[in-house]
Amino acid sequence: MDAVLNWRGKMTFEGAGPTGFAQRMDADESSGGDNSGARPLEMLALGLAGCTAMDVISILTKKRQTIKGFQINFHSERANEHPKVFTAATLEYVFHGENIDEAAVVRAIQLSAEKYCPAQAMLSKAFPIRLTYKIYDAETKALVKEGEWKTE
Repeated sequence: MDAVLNWRGKMTFEGAGPTGFAQRMDADESSGGDNSGARPLEMLALGLAGCTAMDVISILTKKRQTIKGFQINFHSERANEHPKVFTAATLEYVFHGENIDEAAVVRAIQLSAEKYCPAQAMLSKAFPIRLTYKIYDAETKALVKEGEWKTE
């Protein structure tokens, strides 16, 4: 894959990959920016979450699960000193739906982690990534199941 990043002044950069969709990155004012775009590490976090989210939703759709709402919460720890890299992260998969099969959710998370998501495969070599899930009933809003998928 090829991508290009162009400087737009101060600490603002715009880039695009093969799809051509522009992405803006910037720093906050205290770092010389205008606060007009995401920070580079935010983009990494969103890329990881987006990669696994697409896998999981695709798999659960094929398994005919009735998903009415879905989000991934990314939580990370970072080093105190520069470079302030991610030292650990948790991806929390949150599902809202009707009669969602916990085994299907666990299998979808596993397949994404072990087979399909290149962002997760790459970043998990740099820092540990914990994978947890919560399943809520869409009508009652009640928590039905929660757990964690761990490598065997």
